[in-house]
Amino acid sequence: MTYIVIELQTTNGATSYLVTTHATRQEAESKYHLVLSAAAVSNVPLHAATIITSDGFQVMHQAYSHEAVE
Repeated sequence: MTYIVIELQTTNGATSYLVTTHATRQEAESKYHLVLSAAAVSNVPLHAATIITSDGFQVMHQAYSHEAVE
């Protein structure tokens, strides 16, 4: 089974993504937490990460919202 880490960055309604694949869950979780470490202090309004398996099962997901409060 392959593990896929997807990093999502949304600014002004436009979402970009970065995808990496990993042979083990441990490697995928390491990358996932690395992404979230950066996302926690990011200037990107909505910054998220998720892990899915090669058969589409969602393993983990978290997002940080840095939207300005009006």
